Amino acid sequence: MGRHALVGRARFWTPLRVVLLYAVLVLALGWLVKAPCIQQTLGPNGHLTLDWSAGRQYVAMCYSDVVTLYGDHRLTGGLPYATHWNAADPSGGPERVQYMDYPVVTGFFLWLTARVAVRYEELSSAVGVLPTGLPEVVFFDLVAGLLAAAWLVVVWLVHRSRPNRPWDAALVALSPLALLHVFTGTDALAVAAAAGGLYLFGRRRPGWAGVLLGVAAATKLYAALLLVPLLLIGWRRRRDARAAGSRAPDMLTRRTALVAVFTWLVVNLPIAVPYTYGWLETLRVGLNATAAPDSLYFVLSYFTGWPGFDGELLPGEVPFRLNQVMLALIVLCCVALAVLVWRSPAPPRLAGMCFLMVAALLLVNKSWSPQFSLWLVPLAVLALPRWRLLLTWMTIDALIWVPRMFYYLGVENKGLPPDFFLAAVLVRDAVVIALMALVVRATLRPPPTPDPDWPSPIQSLQHADSVGSAC
Repeated sequence: MGRHALVGRARFWTPLRVVLLYAVLVLALGWLVKAPCIQQTLGPNGHLTLDWSAGRQYVAMCYSDVVTLYGDHRLTGGLPYATHWNAADPSGGPERVQYMDYPVVTGFFLWLTARVAVRYEELSSAVGVLPTGLPEVVFFDLVAGLLAAAWLVVVWLVHRSRPNRPWDAALVALSPLALLHVFTGTDALAVAAAAGGLYLFGRRRPGWAGVLLGVAAATKLYAALLLVPLLLIGWRRRRDARAAGSRAPDMLTRRTALVAVFTWLVVNLPIAVPYTYGWLETLRVGLNATAAPDSLYFVLSYFTGWPGFDGELLPGEVPFRLNQVMLALIVLCCVALAVLVWRSPAPPRLAGMCFLMVAALLLVNKSWSPQFSLWLVPLAVLALPRWRLLLTWMTIDALIWVPRMFYYLGVENKGLPPDFFLAAVLVRDAVVIALMALVVRATLRPPPTPDPDWPSPIQSLQHADSVGSAC
């Protein structure tokens, strides 16, 4: 009995279970980090309200977009993209009509979760024994539970992608960025869908891979750019096969891309056609936004006095030149990636090219919100398995949260001046660029081993399943 008990314990403490346990502990701590922002107090009228007095959300460093979405986006109202309300213009202009400004999958995820929160409140009032609180608090807890499940999926997929390197998945599970930002926004949903799409592509499931990549792009638009390295590497492999006089590999990349585009259309068209104006709100908000403090454009303008590409803008004015420059830089990044794929001695690794694409997007984007760094975590771990370097980057990126919060608190409220936050942004960007340089060097000097994330032409589905079951 003793020997059998030891064997049972050994089977329970498999690397995957241990890694998932790490992730659960980190996510629990992440919820505790946000907990001060869901504290309740009696308002002037005697009703419960969130206690965000004296800048608590910044002083306690617990700010989360999820807490504000419930009221700001009228989630208990009618159908998203059909419902609108008047809201203040962030640029200081007059109030304007506003719609749901998140992509379709995210918008309906928030709306449906808010409906569940309302039903739970009704059930709690009827039963009288269920724990409850403000609707915003119940909503946040429900969303946090689903986001935690999505991040556990990301950890699981990284482990399945590298079953012989469980410490890679452990780095994703223990990431300081996961601790601080899984519950800051809803980006964990898109990261999970994108990671699932890339994983299934590596297991020769182009149809389902395309479905998940299409859903990821309908959740957060950045995921659409993952198709660029996918198509470029497929194009390079077909070129090499023809040059060697062998039969070109099957068209997995084209099928994946076509299914992804079709899925994105299937998800978006039922909303885009009847509610076109509301559906375009996401695009309008993106185009109207000026350079955020966490962008290189703002940092350069602050430290040099440069007025920016558009100069001084009036309230409500669109930064046309900045939008054009950003679009041109994204195109240039795609061209540079194509040149790298073309000139590399061997077809480069998919995870590395996806990391370069997403990192380049973040560097040239008008905003790098803290939760956007989650996009890079699984890609960086798979692209550059050097845990000391990656942990250094993740720690620096996570620590930016401190000067960010005290920058938004304001000097007049005993916060910090912009210099500290913007200097930290420059350090973070420099570290990410250094990681990109290492990935480029590894691409130009490739290891002799094949790409574990790219399906081999002779790989069978049975072999893929056996590798997955070995986890």
